[in-house]
Amino acid sequence: MAWSNQSKEYEKLLEIGRPPNVTRLFPNSRGLIVSGKFIDRALTAKGHAMTIAANGRNSLIIRGVLKAAQKANAAVIIEIAKSEGGSKSYCAVNYWNMARQVDAVLNELGLTVPVAVHADHYGIKNAGDLVKAKVEVPTMFEAGITSIAVDASHLPDADNLLSSVALNPYIPKWSGLETEVGEIKGDIGLSTPEDALFLIQGLNAHDIFPDWIALNNGTTHGIQAESTGIHVELTAEVHKAIAPYGVSGAQHGTSGNDSERLRQIAQKTRTTKANVATALQMVSWGVMIDDYGNAQLKDGQLQKVPGKGMSEELWEEIKAVGAEKSYKAGDYKSLNLPFENKILSQPQEIRLRMESGVEDFVYKLLTEVFNAKDTAPLLYEEIMKVKSYDPGVKAKRIEDPAEWTEEKIRKKAQVLTPDKGPAGNFDDWSACRPPDGLARLARPAPAP
Repeated sequence: MAWSNQSKEYEKLLEIGRPPNVTRLFPNSRGLIVSGKFIDRALTAKGHAMTIAANGRNSLIIRGVLKAAQKANAAVIIEIAKSEGGSKSYCAVNYWNMARQVDAVLNELGLTVPVAVHADHYGIKNAGDLVKAKVEVPTMFEAGITSIAVDASHLPDADNLLSSVALNPYIPKWSGLETEVGEIKGDIGLSTPEDALFLIQGLNAHDIFPDWIALNNGTTHGIQAESTGIHVELTAEVHKAIAPYGVSGAQHGTSGNDSERLRQIAQKTRTTKANVATALQMVSWGVMIDDYGNAQLKDGQLQKVPGKGMSEELWEEIKAVGAEKSYKAGDYKSLNLPFENKILSQPQEIRLRMESGVEDFVYKLLTEVFNAKDTAPLLYEEIMKVKSYDPGVKAKRIEDPAEWTEEKIRKKAQVLTPDKGPAGNFDDWSACRPPDGLARLARPAPAP
């Protein structure tokens, strides 16, 4: 059972469990926004469990996810990626207003589940990005972010590691931290245990202890059209190799993988965070999807379920814009920003059915697939045990800093596999799959 937001115990959680940026922004709030570190601890405590990291591409998605979390009594993450909600983005929800939206919903609905607000895929693709990040990242924490994914995976291995080291002083010690090895791009350039160890050992030598690591383990961003999906055994092998460093897994690109494969990720690997993005957009809009979260096409076009999601009139307007711009189905994500206000101006019953669609979809994931039910009390217990908004780190320094200078980092990186797959933009490959793709996706992933 979820705790009452009027209980003495919950009052204590608010007093000691919220990070200083959150208490400063929302001094009168009764919403429990926490460090991402606590989310990982709660799912780890349950064992063989992961929770949703939901990309809140519109405000109704955020509402639906939080309502599902309360119903499931589950600790969850609300996030947005740099491409979706950075300084150049295609969503109205962004790094600087997401915490305010989450806090408002928690208070409006009287919700007591713990929530981390995560800046996903904060990408570092060149030296200029790193310079900008040193200014931009602090502003994100000032706006209520409580967890961040530093993603320099687009760079060579040495530069990936060195970028994370350079940016770390700008991230609060109490914040949740995710790192990434291998750019997410499907069945090409798959990550190896050696790749992951290089990154995690190098960070450890510099007293940086990530809560999560994301891998290129066979999945893609967006909804998959060609990939065989997540390589469960490869993921388990990588997680076993880095286990001494206390790092959990973050699974990206869950859309395009059926429920059974996602259950295997929860059961057979050390994954505690599962990103879900495009599927939530489709569900909120009322687009027809299958168990893989894949949108269904007819003659190359997205299909809306009558009486679900947004109004039929607004859907026709969106389709008209898409046709005018010659959009493929995967391009419709860019209409989140221009249509946010039109979505919010729909009648209440329409907005509520958009929320409810997301709520039902996420509740099923949390309770029947991810094994995240009743993880909120485990997080409450962890806060009470440490009596702080910061649970600390899960590992100690093992590596010798003298062996991880920039010169030695670059030398070590030379022995890693250089083939990372072709260059290109893999931020969001596709928003749908052809109707005949289900059989292909249903085949088991090949052994690594």
